Amino acid sequence: MDRGGCRMSGGGGGGGGGGGGGMITLEDLESMSEEQLSDELEEEQDEEEQGRLLRYWTDVARGHQVEVPRDMAEPIQQITTNNDGTHTREQVPHTLVTRKEKCGEVLYEKRRYEKAHWACITVHEDTYEQSICNGFMKIMRFICQQNTAGRYLGMTIPIVTVIRTDDLHTALTRAVTVAYFLPAAHQPDPPRPHDPEIRIEQWPTTTVYSRAFTGATNERSILQQVRALAEALDPPHECLRDSFIIAGYTNPAAAHRHNEIWFLERP
Repeated sequence: MDRGGCRMSGGGGGGGGGGGGGMITLEDLESMSEEQLSDELEEEQDEEEQGRLLRYWTDVARGHQVEVPRDMAEPIQQITTNNDGTHTREQVPHTLVTRKEKCGEVLYEKRRYEKAHWACITVHEDTYEQSICNGFMKIMRFICQQNTAGRYLGMTIPIVTVIRTDDLHTALTRAVTVAYFLPAAHQPDPPRPHDPEIRIEQWPTTTVYSRAFTGATNERSILQQVRALAEALDPPHECLRDSFIIAGYTNPAAAHRHNEIWFLERP
């Protein structure tokens, strides 16, 4: 976003007279309040920070063959500022039913998630990484003011993606659904997205089996985690199907990601 900014030097005025073309004089500075100067400086710093973050996301996305539009600069900054460890990120509420451990390692947790509203978008890109990047950028716009509430809604974790596999769990299908849990304050009356591709859904009460893993999420790592959780479950047929959920606790541009694979219990 181009806010103009305050230039402390500029076009040379002809001669020594007062016809300068854009120069801010000492008198100008003295007439400006400290608050005005502070606001101008903050705007310049915001622009610099937006540019830095946009370049970082662009570099990361390029590795996944994804283009990051320039209008993502402000949403990226808002998400980053509110996701930097100093702000509270609302977690999707759940109840721990049971946990299975072996030699101090958590093999999986069984959890119950109550009925709730989620903002969802289904993407059909060539790869899983492309789908989650493009889907998450659209969800970010919704979170950052492109909604009927007209304001930043707040970040919740995890962001989840619903993935589907073939019958043998050897390949992912192209359809990937990216979903964002509406914060508790917006659950009774969810803001509507401006983007017609995003829909608000009420997901029913669900029991999931969850297994944590770290690192990048791609087709290979996801299929490995599907197999690992299936081996840990006893018996796996209670929830093993062709549809699973990847829960991401860090954004897709993060170098070290905290993820979970979820199996949904059969109703």
